[in-house]
Amino acid sequence: MSNEALILDLSSDLAPVRRRSMVREGLLLLALCAVELALAPATGLMRADMHHMGWAPHLMWRVASLGLLALAACMLAVRSFSPTARPRQGLMLACAFAVLAIVGGAFVTPAGMGELGLLDRINPMSGMRCATSIFVLSLPILALLGALMRRAAPTQPRLSALASGIAAGACGAFVFAFCCPFNDPLYVVVWYSVGCTAVAAVARWCLPQRFRL
Repeated sequence: MSNEALILDLSSDLAPVRRRSMVREGLLLLALCAVELALAPATGLMRADMHHMGWAPHLMWRVASLGLLALAACMLAVRSFSPTARPRQGLMLACAFAVLAIVGGAFVTPAGMGELGLLDRINPMSGMRCATSIFVLSLPILALLGALMRRAAPTQPRLSALASGIAAGACGAFVFAFCCPFNDPLYVVVWYSVGCTAVAAVARWCLPQRFRL
């Protein structure tokens, strides 16, 4: 069989593939986050005193930092699915932004909280529940990113998987920021980091398995 005949035989049953659109994929992620956020008050998860918090510095720090991190990480994840993408630099920038956000938390600690003991501030029992909630809220975002990654052609699936995990964790943490009843930035830094790290670890381990030949 000639090369031309072989190529025609192999390609005869191929169906056209819809071209990727990073804008469309980004809008899908935004819509899913919006749905999760809209469901929070409907399910009674929203903080009861949210309307009294106003422009509290610790709340604005938490929401703004997580929102910007989620946006940047989602853009990084979607771009990393391209065959020509090099996500390593973007991951380093995302980590640098997270460190800056953590440092910023030191300047918005509510009065009196700095005088409490370490265990009182981080409250391990409640913290584990918060980290678990973030993990659960991240799963739909992670599933969508996994599906988008599967349809694309990432040349560095491990880094793309890690970027997807960071994006999903940041989105889950952003949604939960409107539900969490704790105000201490130290508590937020510790347990939100635990939840996001768990999501990133699961994504890094699970998603590349689907790309093995």
